[in-house]
Amino acid sequence: MAKTARKKAAPKQLTTAQRLDSIIKSARKIMRKDKGLNGDLDRLPMLTWIMFLKFLDDMERIEEGRADLAGKDYRSIIEAPYRWRDWAADADGITGPDLLSFLVADEAERPGGIRGPGLFAYLRGLRGDNGRRERRDVIATVFQGFANRMESGYLLRDVVNLIDGIHFDSSEEVHTLGRLYETLLREMRDAAGDSGEFYTPRPVVRFMVEVTDPKLGETILDPACGTGGFLTESYQHLERQADTVEKRRILQEDSFFGGEAKSLPFLLSQLNLLLHGLHAPRIDPGNALRFRLAEIGEDQRVNVILTNPPFGGEEETGILNNFPEDRRTAETALLFLQLIMRRLKRAGRGRAAVVVPQGTLFGDGISARIKADLLEKFNLHTVVRLREGVFAPYTDIPANLIFFDTSGPTKDIWYYELPLPEGRKKYSKTAPMAYEEFGGCLEWWNDRRENERAWKVSAADLVQRDDQDRVTSCNLDIKNPHIAELEDQRTPKEIIKTIVDTERDVLKQLVDIQNGIDRVSVLDGKPTHLGEFLTKSDDWVTTEPDVIYKQVTVRLWGKGLILRGLKSGSEIAAAKQVKVSVGQFLMSRIDARHGAFGIVPEDLNEALVSNDFPAFNIDTSVVLPHFFEWITRTEGFVDLCRRASEGSTNRVRLKEEKFLDMRVPVPTLDEQKEILDRLDILASLRNLNQTVEADLNAMIQAMLHEVFRGRPEALSQAE
Repeated sequence: MAKTARKKAAPKQLTTAQRLDSIIKSARKIMRKDKGLNGDLDRLPMLTWIMFLKFLDDMERIEEGRADLAGKDYRSIIEAPYRWRDWAADADGITGPDLLSFLVADEAERPGGIRGPGLFAYLRGLRGDNGRRERRDVIATVFQGFANRMESGYLLRDVVNLIDGIHFDSSEEVHTLGRLYETLLREMRDAAGDSGEFYTPRPVVRFMVEVTDPKLGETILDPACGTGGFLTESYQHLERQADTVEKRRILQEDSFFGGEAKSLPFLLSQLNLLLHGLHAPRIDPGNALRFRLAEIGEDQRVNVILTNPPFGGEEETGILNNFPEDRRTAETALLFLQLIMRRLKRAGRGRAAVVVPQGTLFGDGISARIKADLLEKFNLHTVVRLREGVFAPYTDIPANLIFFDTSGPTKDIWYYELPLPEGRKKYSKTAPMAYEEFGGCLEWWNDRRENERAWKVSAADLVQRDDQDRVTSCNLDIKNPHIAELEDQRTPKEIIKTIVDTERDVLKQLVDIQNGIDRVSVLDGKPTHLGEFLTKSDDWVTTEPDVIYKQVTVRLWGKGLILRGLKSGSEIAAAKQVKVSVGQFLMSRIDARHGAFGIVPEDLNEALVSNDFPAFNIDTSVVLPHFFEWITRTEGFVDLCRRASEGSTNRVRLKEEKFLDMRVPVPTLDEQKEILDRLDILASLRNLNQTVEADLNAMIQAMLHEVFRGRPEALSQAE
């Protein structure tokens, strides 16, 4: 009996978001194969400029169509043969070495066989008409500092073909890609490590814009705009108000200004703003601090400043000379604070919302003088105190949001302290702050009353002066009076007693260790090959695209394992990964010579690693995992790994067979436990010494308090 033919199921229709997400992930997967790109910090800028050029060409097509309907001539921003449609749109077009040459050579064979400037050289030479800043200038500035890093023109062609499937002339696709781009920027922050300061968490940005409430017709500035978060959020805030042709013109041409001195975030901000609808972003690529403060006049002032200026940096002498002599400081955040105050429109027509680190609030000296200017010449009306980890992983330092305007001087300052979600000690990269957590503050903002989270402080006594009217202090770090005081209130005698008791405990334990040191020194550990107690784990898993996995990485110099991040299977480069288990030993083939080893802790159980991080089961009848971990932290063990590693400069590896052939002394298990006991005591003594250091710092402050109590004039500046 013949079988009835089954009807083929119709292919699943992807939503716009799913299709675009798939394109971006596929492009990134291809880029991972290119040897010239080392991580997301290389790949994401590449992806950005490719999308940037496709975006421009789609926008050009829209403008051309409008001009044609109106019977007008249209001059392309990018001329043939440099338009996306000329060299990129044909899937079988220019590729390989020819594509790379066309992109980066000063002179290259262009599509059509004619020689001329390469694409980047042409783009860098674009200029606007009649001195007006327009998209040509934006494009030229973006590509000034850009260099192609992909080594394979064939892989680059594959990426270009994928990006050609994005339709920037569809408002739905642009809106969706704008959201996806925000995700890319977060990943850029994570990849950037210490350079992650150019990214401000989006909930913080949204809250600051919401309560500052810029109006159409006002000028908005972010002098350190990073990837453009404050400007894009402000654009979306104002866009709802632009309901006529003239208002749209004001929105596009007269509203937004920024500055960003670093080339990478400058590039990222351009596409971010373009994707959100701003046609010709006005972002200054220079250092916003390069102008003399005294020479900034009314024509350079704006209505609203929203910013998260860099902090903890240091500026060159030439920049410092732009500031008054008694207000020059190495702290970049304080220089920007002075710039912000100078650039606000006067007489109540200017207002600012600024992220500042904790140190800005309590700092003395130059910091106190700058804060005194803020209180006496401006109205610092609100300080919102954020909790630890909001800016993780870049920094765990608690930050504050300060809000002030030019209707000063300050009479009262309202403080609002955001609570942590229940059960949380701090925020982190994997558990970040959500916008909804600002809900209580938003409700309070326009109906201010003191409560367990909000309190008001009179500004009258915050600025302290000596008898010659010089500022000696200005402490804005006012603690929440509704929460029990946690600061150290001990007297100097009480602190000294605590230190003495701690040191006696340390001394007693050191004597115990000294008495047993001879016993430890005669322990005769048997030289044992690592292969005798380490066996490689082959717990391979194949990742599934829609499943989220923990990924692990190994830190250098014996600092152990940490969570690298949470990723879906589609974002992990190799589909086959090794699943690790608690108590296994992990090493990095590449960085073993730099002490990259560790034991898998409980919180990283069943996380995934690539084949570059072999995992080993430990035979605990031979060696205790914790004991072996101490061995791997020794200089001798790291030196063994260094000498056993092989390869050229950029491809040095420690092969497993070489690693397992290395020998280390292994005492009996009882002896290992004895040694571990002493090592653990020493580790605890190290923690006790940190406690003593904290007590000594408290002692210094307590003694100073005793010395100068009732004598504020003793802290005045010398003549």
